[in-house]
Amino acid sequence: MTTFDGLLPELRRLLAEAGIDAPSDIQERAIPRILGGSNVLIVAPTGVGKTESAVLPVLHRVLGERLQAIAFVYVTPLRALNRDMLRRFESWGEALGIGVAVRHGDTAQAERRRQSVEPPEMLITTPETLQIMLTGSRLREALSHVRFVVVDEIHELASDERGAQLCVALQRLERYAGDFQRIGISATVSNPDTVAAFLGGPHAVEVVKVPMPREREVFLHLVEPDAEDRRMSVKLSCSPELAGAIRRILGYVDSSRSTLVFCNTREAAEGMASRIAMLGREDVGIHHGSLSKDVREGMEDAFKRGELRALIATSSLELGIDIGSIETVVQYNSPRQVSRFVQRTGRSGHGPGRTSRGVIVCTSIDEALESAIIARRAGMDLTEPVTVRPNPLSVLANQLSAMTMERPWPVEETFAMIREAYPFRTLERAAFDAVVDMLESTGLVVVSEGELRARRARHYFYENISMIPDSRTFVIRDASTRKGIGALDEKFVVNHLSPGASFIMRGASWKVVEMGDDDVLVSRIRDVAPLPSWIGEEIPVPFEVAQEVGRLRLEIAGEKGKPKDGTSEEGRSEILDDLSGQTSATRTT
Repeated sequence: MTTFDGLLPELRRLLAEAGIDAPSDIQERAIPRILGGSNVLIVAPTGVGKTESAVLPVLHRVLGERLQAIAFVYVTPLRALNRDMLRRFESWGEALGIGVAVRHGDTAQAERRRQSVEPPEMLITTPETLQIMLTGSRLREALSHVRFVVVDEIHELASDERGAQLCVALQRLERYAGDFQRIGISATVSNPDTVAAFLGGPHAVEVVKVPMPREREVFLHLVEPDAEDRRMSVKLSCSPELAGAIRRILGYVDSSRSTLVFCNTREAAEGMASRIAMLGREDVGIHHGSLSKDVREGMEDAFKRGELRALIATSSLELGIDIGSIETVVQYNSPRQVSRFVQRTGRSGHGPGRTSRGVIVCTSIDEALESAIIARRAGMDLTEPVTVRPNPLSVLANQLSAMTMERPWPVEETFAMIREAYPFRTLERAAFDAVVDMLESTGLVVVSEGELRARRARHYFYENISMIPDSRTFVIRDASTRKGIGALDEKFVVNHLSPGASFIMRGASWKVVEMGDDDVLVSRIRDVAPLPSWIGEEIPVPFEVAQEVGRLRLEIAGEKGKPKDGTSEEGRSEILDDLSGQTSATRTT
């Protein structure tokens, strides 16, 4: 007997058709608890069936209890993850007679109207769209039937303002739907109890966690440019270190069935992709958040079909978007954080019992030292803790404005409800009153007869629905087709682009043909062009990692009491030898 035996025959048949004949460890542990009605946080590495652990028991109950729509809300932090979940479960819904739909900012108006009239049993959405749905009377009525809320990749939300916004929204939803079951899905974190409390608010949440049993092979390479790298660097108009990194990365691409190459920034990804394209490689694509939706989906589909052997990506493919089987993950320079390294390497060898294969290719001794420490900490399961920011008052202002669009809210009830959300559990009444006074002084809300009421909140809310910092962007369009290629920040466009200027995007060079008020028309050229830049991309290095890098340098220095000089040939050699002895690092030339 397994946990699958407790599921309805219709679900067991779908599992068999999908080739899933036995539950994974996390499924064996989580499914019975969810079937029993517990609030559950599922914590496990990538690729061991976390999503099915959450969804299968919920579908079992929706189907078996014939629950009314909308019974099941599935929240993800990314629109791309929304689309991926729709692809994964739409066919299941059809087979089970359960409606499955997605709703986010890109959803067509006709589809939104259809969902309002005929809501699905399972709705996949984002934190921001959930806010909008609560303000609509017809959708709010449908949401009053919610019995289950699953928050996917919850660790990505817990430490930022989007997560605080979601926590308050869940308490608002509870005022209409009653006490629904909460289920969170998280990658491995060092403090799961904090993430569980974040999910539950005033409700207890049980942590169901499995350790990291998957085998992981990690190789660390420090590129020391040779004559071939220097010749290639001239051809590619780049540094010998980048040329050397590209040559070694392509070696892994050619020796693997499928490879995912992670860069920390869009600029680095574009730089690498454009140089690889100059080598005539049409089997390597690029994927990041500033490329258009059509380009990203085209790259995902081509990779999944095997038309591309590799994808160069940023954090846009760090989460669980299904792009097929990945044999090798390559990280270009240090991943900066243990959690990111674990998440990224976990995308290879996807599936229970399979080995994850990760390679870090570094272009400097500092990148190699940091990578070695991160790889070692990953092997010891020392991921960074999730830090929940307390009492973000910008979120409070946002939520108070949104709430008044639903109905008048008694001030006392509102304060009590806000404090139920975990990030606001220590909110003082004086701070709450100050925010209310500020909103009233700006004419957004009014306090009348002890109730918070809307005045001009609607315009403010729709202009500020997202807690993601807003920056204006220009759409880049191919002049020959008028199709969007991607987007560039206003600062880069204003400072660097004019008719005739060139830049790189989608791994290719483009020349500006015409500048518009909110778009830029471009045409393809063969010349080497400058790289664009985007705001706010650098990944911070945790204090613990930086401290350990310093200690490692001192250890290597030995009796001299100061770090070796990594710029000298002798110093580089000694550091490399030490890394080889202390970690799983390997040296390449």
